[in-house]
Amino acid sequence: MRHFEHLAPSVRNGLFHQEPVAFDAGSKARTLSVALGATLYAPATRPSLAADVVKQAERGVVSMVLCLEDSIGDHDVVAAEENLVRQFAELDGGSGCVPLLFIRVRRPAQITDLVRRLGPAVRLLSGFVLPKFTEDRGVPFLEALTEAEAECGQRLFAMPVLESPELLHLETRRETLAGISRTVDKYRERVLALRLGVTDFCSAYGLRRAPDMTAYDVQLVASVIADVVNVLGRADGSGFTVTGPVWEYFRQHERMFKPQLRRTPFAGPAEELRTALIEHDMDGLLREIQLDRANGLQGKTCIHPSHVAPVHALSVVSHEEFSDAQDILRPERDGGGVLRSAYTNKMNEVKPHRAWAQRIMLRAEVFGVAREDVSFVELLAASVRAGV
Repeated sequence: MRHFEHLAPSVRNGLFHQEPVAFDAGSKARTLSVALGATLYAPATRPSLAADVVKQAERGVVSMVLCLEDSIGDHDVVAAEENLVRQFAELDGGSGCVPLLFIRVRRPAQITDLVRRLGPAVRLLSGFVLPKFTEDRGVPFLEALTEAEAECGQRLFAMPVLESPELLHLETRRETLAGISRTVDKYRERVLALRLGVTDFCSAYGLRRAPDMTAYDVQLVASVIADVVNVLGRADGSGFTVTGPVWEYFRQHERMFKPQLRRTPFAGPAEELRTALIEHDMDGLLREIQLDRANGLQGKTCIHPSHVAPVHALSVVSHEEFSDAQDILRPERDGGGVLRSAYTNKMNEVKPHRAWAQRIMLRAEVFGVAREDVSFVELLAASVRAGV
């Protein structure tokens, strides 16, 4: 699989200076953690789950979470597990494209139990999402994952969700973060990415952000994101990929504030796209994606297919970013120094910007590099035309 493969080759050629590379479930963890992109959640109770998975893969989704936790009722868990086993068997017997699949469980015992029940279809499983992760609660999940991996003979990843009240509350945050850090470091080879459960953070204080506000406008949430990235998202080799929080909205609401999308980038034929994005509250999503990136987060948790294209369009590396990163990482500049960017609009300081440049090059590998005259607007418009 690869990003934007759902677009016709001629369309991709017109959009990309460097096209995304192919990857699969066996690729390096570092590559996969960035390639996750927009991770689409779906309740495990859906009767047409297998068909839905294939349909979303054909529309550009490369990672999905099939949820047995908060998205379904307590009384539906047994039926949802049975449905998952049936749907995996159907996917295993089909010929459609399948994205990276993860199961969000409630209890550690579900991991080993489901791996056994999936049988040969377990080959389609990339791992498990672990809810309300702390040191005490997380270790049993990771031990179960290790056991299941040994039993089925294939690599299985964990994606812990950081969403517990202990992480939110100021008096327990430092200790909780330290415990999470110890745990994920011990199981580093199995931890693909860390996911932020911002809805649970808001719930602890009876809050809910409006569609014209981002997670970063809710200061309680913003402070947790900052501390998580501070401790767990460092660029010195000790950090992990931390993914962006879920965007909850996908229908029009009455607005209190002006739209957050300027007209200029959408001038001409794309004006209708701007109007459609605003009508579906996508301008808030686009702003939050940009803020995710500015705050060190990669990819995003998504609960609606319409969110996938914006996340992926804004994940493509611009030609300007790519040019700067290339200049910074040239071997002859290993000694450091300062240089003017090729776009003559900024300073590139080699040593301080090196970690940024390395991250840009990894994102360029999996999401591609846009042509010099192509912006996210053209990328997004192409995906919308393709039916995403």
